[in-house]
Amino acid sequence: MKTSEYQVAGMRCGHCESAIRSEVAQIPGVATVAVSARTGRLLVAGSAPIDPTTVLGAIGEAGYQAVLVA
Repeated sequence: MKTSEYQVAGMRCGHCESAIRSEVAQIPGVATVAVSARTGRLLVAGSAPIDPTTVLGAIGEAGYQAVLVA
């Protein structure tokens, strides 16, 4: 599995986590999504690398901004 980590700004609650998880999970190739409002971190894993631009776009659709950390 290839995993990418993002720092998401403005996530504060379970609803925030849910909105981001829902958008990112729709990206083709995404196998798992782990998101934490407490840390502001998002982990995205897939069997192949997932395009960071696509992930950042999905986060934007959920109403948040993020940066790729690793």
